[in-house]
Amino acid sequence: MLATSALRFNNRKNGGIMNPPSPRFAIVIAGLCLCLAAAVYVARAQSPGTGQKEASMPLRATGTFEVKAIPQPPDPAMADSGISRLLLDKQFHGDLEASSKGQMLACGGPPADSGGYVGIERLTGTLAGRSGSFALQHSGTMDPGGVHLSVTVVPGSGTGRLAGIAGSMTILMESGKHSYSFDYTLPAAR
Repeated sequence: MLATSALRFNNRKNGGIMNPPSPRFAIVIAGLCLCLAAAVYVARAQSPGTGQKEASMPLRATGTFEVKAIPQPPDPAMADSGISRLLLDKQFHGDLEASSKGQMLACGGPPADSGGYVGIERLTGTLAGRSGSFALQHSGTMDPGGVHLSVTVVPGSGTGRLAGIAGSMTILMESGKHSYSFDYTLPAAR
């Protein structure tokens, strides 16, 4: 009787008393717990090592790049929006030897020193002796106070020996020349 009374809860529907859970309910809960435990076990078994991610040291690559921005006709449905579309074609040199293809959307304000853009590009080449590809996502704005730019690796976009790459890139422009500083991590080589 003590076990049964411990399973009673307040419930207005049944005069303040809830009947103990049925055996079917207990079996369903036990089954869900077993499924969850099995899923955790499988996930850890498929991970390298003890189920923890391998630590990787932050690295930095630097160099220069050339870019061709090729204006494209606007989408007919967007013709009056003031949004420009451009194709990107880049060549990276230095610690990152790669070519990239991408697209950019841009919109400017009435003052010539204000605007914004978003872009995606896929780089294919060699970084620190490892070949493969990965994508970069750009988001930038410009106003009289300065330029604000974020360029980050798209999670999960790495291929080949660059699979698992993460990081962000700083783009610099001096005297009409582009350069980059790329802070990144890669899983340990196997």
